[in-house]
Amino acid sequence: MVHSIQMTPYEYDSKAGLRSEAGSKAAGKWSLSKAKIASFWMLLLVIFGLTRINVKDTFSALYSPDFSGVPRVQYFDLEQYSGHANGWQHDERVLFCVPLRDAAAHLPMFFGHMKNLTYPHNLIDLAFLVSDSSDDTMGVLKKHLNEVQSDPNPAKRFGEIEIFEKDFGQVIGQGFSDRHGFAAQGPRRKLMARARNWLWTVAIKPYHSFVYWRDADVETVPPTILEDLMHHDKDVIVPNVWRPLPDWLGNQQPYDLNSWQESDGGLQLAETLGEDACIVEGYVEYQTWRPHLAYLRDPYGDPEVEMDLDGIGGVSILTKAKVFRTGSHFPAFSFEKHAETEAFGKLSKRMGYSVIGLPHYVIWHIYEPSSDDLKHMEWMALEESRQKEEAKIKKVYDKVWNKAFDDVQEDWGKERAKFLKNTDMSKLRQINVDWSGADDWAIDETKQDSKKLADFNP
Repeated sequence: MVHSIQMTPYEYDSKAGLRSEAGSKAAGKWSLSKAKIASFWMLLLVIFGLTRINVKDTFSALYSPDFSGVPRVQYFDLEQYSGHANGWQHDERVLFCVPLRDAAAHLPMFFGHMKNLTYPHNLIDLAFLVSDSSDDTMGVLKKHLNEVQSDPNPAKRFGEIEIFEKDFGQVIGQGFSDRHGFAAQGPRRKLMARARNWLWTVAIKPYHSFVYWRDADVETVPPTILEDLMHHDKDVIVPNVWRPLPDWLGNQQPYDLNSWQESDGGLQLAETLGEDACIVEGYVEYQTWRPHLAYLRDPYGDPEVEMDLDGIGGVSILTKAKVFRTGSHFPAFSFEKHAETEAFGKLSKRMGYSVIGLPHYVIWHIYEPSSDDLKHMEWMALEESRQKEEAKIKKVYDKVWNKAFDDVQEDWGKERAKFLKNTDMSKLRQINVDWSGADDWAIDETKQDSKKLADFNP
């Protein structure tokens, strides 16, 4: 049986031969299905990207073990406390570490800054280490903590607060010259490293995502300091630290020179030093020629600019908690010829963590006069007293001088007639003068007289 086939020009393919209209429609439907499938998957990818779903966190939350029924057991998934750039949006807790020594005078200023912090206070846990203090640091600290934790506004109260007390036998004074004298630097840095390690090791908890170190004697600091440092999403980050000065000393200067990049000069110097030596910056005894974070400050620069560092200062440090958990710390010994915070920066960088400084983001340390400054200030006070006394004496002398040497010729011309009028007595009585013999001054030389005029010829 023969079937008749009618073809249109569109149903013949020179390469594929004959095809039916039904086949053509089926192919079109198949192409449309593939396009729909591709569009569907593309839509899923867009939704996934927009919502930023963390699949790992989702599944860990779904399948994390439940120990709620087991008495006295706590479970922590440390992956959940790695620290985000916007930690405040993830309810991430910050351990705020503050070493204190003879700090009673600075605590009112410190708690003034603490009350102004914009990071959620309930997510900030405070840890204080009081050591080697001769003043009432503990009493003043207790007073301010009672005040802040009793604030009527619950949002002003902080999270957990711990106070630790331990003396380390610190014999170096708290004066500026004592603390910053060259001879004291090595032993002082190693002792401070021990104190910092004692503090963070006993204070850090599994649920802390960040550790923030701050000195109590910072005078000016932005209330957004935690968010400003945190959003850079770096493992270790520090701001620039300057201090104000009196006008006679230049008004301001860099304070923290411990934040720097390594240099060839620093590496060569380290090779010449002994095993226990500690290089410290800012002293003529150690010429390293390193780029310092402090000296790169531009008052009009972008505060977001970052600078890679090797050593860091300890005035203000924000660190992700995982840096400490994985083994980094403050070496209380000479590590690559450094100790404490500078060695912490080098050690953390050696472990592969990012160590960053912000040259144009500045906080201000208080002004502490050195011994030389105090001597100069004493000299200035004496000089000021001397100048005041000299000005007082000069004022008296000037008055006498002006009165004694005042030119009164013009005044005398006006008043002369008045004065002479009162001395002319001719109108009141007649005065007769006998001038006879006025010219008889010659003496008879023949007359013997013991009194003789001296030879004088006018």
